[in-house]
Amino acid sequence: MMKPETFLLEQAADGVLVMTLNRPDRLNSMTTQMFAELDDLARDLRDRTELRVLIMTGAGRAFCAGFDLDDADELADLSPMGMLSRQDKAARSLAALRALPMPVIAAVNGAAAGGGFALALAADIRLASPAARFNAAFVRIGLSAGDLGTSWHLPRLIGPGRAAEIAFTGRFVEAEEAERIGLVNRIVPAETLLDETLAMAAEIATNSPGGVQLSKRALQSNLDTPFWAALELENRGQALLTRGEDMPEALRAFKEHRAPVFTGR
Repeated sequence: MMKPETFLLEQAADGVLVMTLNRPDRLNSMTTQMFAELDDLARDLRDRTELRVLIMTGAGRAFCAGFDLDDADELADLSPMGMLSRQDKAARSLAALRALPMPVIAAVNGAAAGGGFALALAADIRLASPAARFNAAFVRIGLSAGDLGTSWHLPRLIGPGRAAEIAFTGRFVEAEEAERIGLVNRIVPAETLLDETLAMAAEIATNSPGGVQLSKRALQSNLDTPFWAALELENRGQALLTRGEDMPEALRAFKEHRAPVFTGR
């Protein structure tokens, strides 16, 4: 992909890529250009077999303040189908990030509002600094919390009752409450947020790439799958992994009292 203008990319360690939203003067708010660049990024990363983890964070004091309202002036003038097309492109970019084969970790360093909240929800794991705060701001600007996957992710993470309250009020959820209700995995000191996220990514990266990827696929697919169908998907994944090189290598390493060398083949 061409060098993006709305975020930075850094290879932080072997197999670990950090994507930093880079519009700090606008609290990393989203634009149509950002959605297009995120979609291009996801398409580019799908085939990066050496990549084990993607980390998302924000530059400055915010994670992402949602859609940049300065970029929204024309929305009211679009036809219904034109608006639907615009919405589809935005939603597709977050769905593409969620669908990446490797785990995605959000290091939420500040406010995650509206579309920024949806972006954090699209990650597999969320670590938050004490400054992190979340809100489904949509109802405050005349829109629905049924946006960019929020209405799907939120009740599955924290339950329908809490999700309804947050969606209907548009109130902020501060970091401590977010941790308590399961919206984030844990709170991390601001000064070590990225370091601890990288440490988690490194821990994931030491494991079998195929095992991690099929674990992610099973966890996502089985959220809405009947139990027996979930077992079938799990069984196929395990059978597939025994045909590769990593599982036999892991068994040899265990017997030889050494760390396994995984290749993903």
